[in-house]
Amino acid sequence: MAGEILDNKGRGDASWQWPSIHPEGRKFGLIAVAVSLFFLIALDWEIVGWPLMLLSLGVFAFFRDPERVVPQSDTAIIAPADGLVTQIAEVEPPLELQIDDGSGYPGLPAAPVTRISIFMSVFDVHINRTPIGGTVRRVVYIPGQFMSADLDKASEENERQHILIERTDGLKLGFTQIAGLVARRIVPFVKPGDIVAKGQRIGLIRFGSRVDVYLPAGTDPRVLIGQRTVAGETVLAEVGQRGLIEGIAQ
Repeated sequence: MAGEILDNKGRGDASWQWPSIHPEGRKFGLIAVAVSLFFLIALDWEIVGWPLMLLSLGVFAFFRDPERVVPQSDTAIIAPADGLVTQIAEVEPPLELQIDDGSGYPGLPAAPVTRISIFMSVFDVHINRTPIGGTVRRVVYIPGQFMSADLDKASEENERQHILIERTDGLKLGFTQIAGLVARRIVPFVKPGDIVAKGQRIGLIRFGSRVDVYLPAGTDPRVLIGQRTVAGETVLAEVGQRGLIEGIAQ
């Protein structure tokens, strides 16, 4: 049940359930079903209708919105996206997250931090969630290209949306939703001034994309390149904790 407390001391109860379909995707799924039925019933073209019906199921699956159990530790930074960690690099945050935007709330410092890039394929859940709780200070949309999202330059050249969250203790964290080769729209669920809980749904990117997370200074990642993340559940880092980790692919 949504909102129920689950922990590692045996409290709570969990069972498997079909994930719901986000309202943003229901119209696309219903359109696909209607087209399929037109070919199957009106034209009796089964060779076209049945493949389209399978495609309709794929559309509904793309917009699935499963419940997640969000770790509530004050130090935990949570993955904003389902997908594959493809890059971990030391970079400066985007200018849009640094410069004075006139809001009265300062952006991120102009100094190198660790960026974790999570690539989402068309088979991943595409609902994005906030890595920390706090107040949304910036939502900056930038038009751009639609090159493959796993390229490093996609962070600067693709269509993207920057989001800056500030906690009550002043800690700021920025992350960026990046459209990919197939993606054609970034859909935000939040705006500046909104107060969000850790792991809350903040938007989606249609049909394959990437999310970059800029860790606070003095914080090292707790995930590895090649590792898969689960939005709202996987701990990317612990604020202020240093120390690199290694893994073996097997």
